[in-house]
Amino acid sequence: MAPIQKIGKINFEKPGKYRINVKGRLDDCWSDRLAGMRITTSGSDDEALVTTLMGHLRDQAQLSGVLNSLYELHLPILLVEFLQDKNGAEQVLD
Repeated sequence: MAPIQKIGKINFEKPGKYRINVKGRLDDCWSDRLAGMRITTSGSDDEALVTTLMGHLRDQAQLSGVLNSLYELHLPILLVEFLQDKNGAEQVLD
């Protein structure tokens, strides 16, 4: 079993930059519905397609809204990663 990493010194009540990977293809036209996140797809029809959403979210509530929308679109979520807060501070792991 992989060790559990504790995340410290991240305030989820403030804006932050996130990367979310989902299995499958998601068209760019969904960006407005997904809080304006940038949408890119990698892979080909022969491979498993992975769509990456990247952008700034206001807070945990907005992140939850994006994740709920992806769930409603039946796109399996592969990764949710906090990259940095609005001040540019990197993620800190204890």
